[in-house]
Amino acid sequence: MDLVEILQNLLGQVPELVQPLIVAVAGAIPFIEGEGGVAIGILGGINPVVAAIAAMAGNFLVVTVLVLLGSGARNAVVTRHREKVLTRDGAPARAGSTLEVPPGARSDDTRSAARRAKFQRAYERYGVPGVSLLGPLLLPTHFTATMLAASGVGKARILIWQAIAIIAWTTLTALVISGVLGAVR
Repeated sequence: MDLVEILQNLLGQVPELVQPLIVAVAGAIPFIEGEGGVAIGILGGINPVVAAIAAMAGNFLVVTVLVLLGSGARNAVVTRHREKVLTRDGAPARAGSTLEVPPGARSDDTRSAARRAKFQRAYERYGVPGVSLLGPLLLPTHFTATMLAASGVGKARILIWQAIAIIAWTTLTALVISGVLGAVR
């Protein structure tokens, strides 16, 4: 049994009041996200607007946490590296300096390296708005947002564009599924 089936079955077994929480949980899962969460909710009989809001909330909540953690981890690594370099060179460590982590400082397996390369090409071509809006076609918003934060893009900028993308894609999916269901009935 796959995760989507488990969530669909769970949705049918819980009281109506709890169903939007199941949709929010679905929206929080990578590769299901807001689009899959809203589909699960609408197909499970939840009002499309309620399903969309719940899926968006679940997706955005996890993206926010990942951006904050990714940004904090990046800051910690950059600060630690900066202090190491400055201490080694005999200069006093200064807060606010912008030394980057050297390219060879990370070790990756081939899969994550391929993902990072795909992300980097898209980022260079489309910038933060493009990667956020087109990202769901290539990678889950969870990965896109985390990579943006790890590359040093500002948290507010990431969250604004990710919110726009999550709202747009989830709304589009809700409209398509509602329209298809309306045409079938």
